[in-house]
Amino acid sequence: MSMLNKKTVEDINVKGRKVLVRCDFNVPLENGKITDENRLVGALPTIKYLVENDAKIILCSHLGKPKGEAKKELSLEPVAKRLSELLNIDVKFAADDNVVGENAKNAVSTMENGQIVLIENTRFRKEETKNEENYSKELASLADVFVNDAFGTAHRAHCSTVGVTNFVEESACGYLIQKELKFLGDAVENPKRPFVSILGGAKVSDKINVINNLLEKVDTLVIGGGMAYTFLKAQGYSIGKSLVEEDKVEYAKEMIEKAKAKSVDLLLPIDNVVAAEFSKDAAPIKTDDQNIEDAYMGLDIGQKTAKLYADAVKSAKTVVWNGPMGVFEFENFANGTVEVAKALAESDATTIIGGGDSAAAVNILGFGDKMTHISTGGGASLEFLEGKELPGIVALNNK
Repeated sequence: MSMLNKKTVEDINVKGRKVLVRCDFNVPLENGKITDENRLVGALPTIKYLVENDAKIILCSHLGKPKGEAKKELSLEPVAKRLSELLNIDVKFAADDNVVGENAKNAVSTMENGQIVLIENTRFRKEETKNEENYSKELASLADVFVNDAFGTAHRAHCSTVGVTNFVEESACGYLIQKELKFLGDAVENPKRPFVSILGGAKVSDKINVINNLLEKVDTLVIGGGMAYTFLKAQGYSIGKSLVEEDKVEYAKEMIEKAKAKSVDLLLPIDNVVAAEFSKDAAPIKTDDQNIEDAYMGLDIGQKTAKLYADAVKSAKTVVWNGPMGVFEFENFANGTVEVAKALAESDATTIIGGGDSAAAVNILGFGDKMTHISTGGGASLEFLEGKELPGIVALNNK
């Protein structure tokens, strides 16, 4: 993959140069307070490296969906405050509804080596998401060098991820993207075997290309979550009122056949936890086998299935997990996700969690520090597993 040989921040001379760093500061805010600062902490290694190497550091990021308008509640000002505390260096905030306006230009023109400026939410400008050249040029005009460290938006071709690379002297990736490329790249291109992938989540349609691509790569593919019922239906079992994508049943049959042809072990639920309605208070009922009665819907994998899936993890050397096994936000239907997370936590394998819901589940359950790598981008890691090129990485200079 042409994404794996990119310049890193260590491959460029940054001393005395203005470096625009695209970070992922898309953090949850409540009344102006940051409620989860994982993404800020994730950005620190690249920022600290640039400080230590005497760069002039200009940080940028989007936050939420302001849809091209300056919205005070989506300003990055609280991020500048918190970063200043985390770094023990004053991070100057350039308040600018126009993002690259007088304030930003003045803040940057007076910078000294090792200083940090954070500019306003890149999506305050409608050009950002359309990757329009005029705005890319404005962003680039602040800097000599561009460093992308926002894996979570690497699958989007925006001004601050792709367009800007056309108008700077050099571009490279930061430590966060480097780490993502190492773990996801090695897993998909050169895994230690047995290689097991676990896919969950609600819909087959979200994961069609992932299933197809991974069947070329893995030794075992495990399927849970809402998408499993489409596969169970494809096998001829009754699935009651469970979530099903009728238009994907044929596809599921094809994938079952493809797995056979490729000698991939495709594991599907052998029992379920069901309920009469979709509610956290619904009484959980265990089925004996794959079949679900007409009045019920599947909301989690059953105990026998959880053991089957955990055993598959135990023999693995590389595991990639994307998507929960059931409705894990309802305590009664969280067991399958917990059991799989536990198996990964206890495993000696390289364990990679593909962002989004599975990352949230692993962290909520307290297993985060037991995983080799938790991806910072749900959508980006999915596209990576599909074998797609991520524009925000492709645009960077090769080594």
